Amino acid sequence: MKITWLGHSSFRIEIGDQVLLIDPWLGGNPSFPDDRKSEATEWATQILLTHGHFDHASEVVDIAKELDVPVVGIFDLMGHLEGAHGLKTMGFNKGGTVALGNVSVTMVNAVHSSSISTDHGPMYAGAEAGFMISGEGKTIYVSGDTDIMADMEWMAEYHRPEIGILCAGGHFTMDMKRAAFAAKKYFDFKTVIPCHYATFDALEQSADALVEGLPGVDVKTPEVMETIEL
Repeated sequence: MKITWLGHSSFRIEIGDQVLLIDPWLGGNPSFPDDRKSEATEWATQILLTHGHFDHASEVVDIAKELDVPVVGIFDLMGHLEGAHGLKTMGFNKGGTVALGNVSVTMVNAVHSSSISTDHGPMYAGAEAGFMISGEGKTIYVSGDTDIMADMEWMAEYHRPEIGILCAGGHFTMDMKRAAFAAKKYFDFKTVIPCHYATFDALEQSADALVEGLPGVDVKTPEVMETIEL
């Protein structure tokens, strides 16, 4: 399994027979090197979208059309992308599981908001979500944008993810200390990878508080485009 951070909340996950792009925001992402876009997206089989905000979804139409791959996410947002932009989509909802080759993806709850910017203000884009991605005998919890929530208790008990990709930048989501608290209280992660930080001034710039808060957990803080093999 290979996990590559593409900056902010964007990831490339090579798992089983799939290459998944999670919330691919590359152009306009101040963390991402523009000259490495093709490297980040090559051989992608699916795009997974947690919600509609610009820093997660604004490039999904162009990338999906360029790569000719389907977008997978919450039913309402997928319906919009298919109807308005002609994308191939797979819409489902929280509690649902879809098979992507020999990888399974279950949609789980998140606590945030979800909208698309229009000339008339924000447009509802379906509910925000996270994913449990299972393959190669492991499960990855992609939190999406969220705060701590009591649902994490049953999600951890039921899915037992070994790897957590956690939003941790604060201001719009839980911060590093809150992410560490959630990881300790609810989960038994072997590996944690923070995201949604160091992109804008309003966000935390360092993951030190997460590392300090999770002794005994392998907290990975890769550089953008650095690949982690697990």
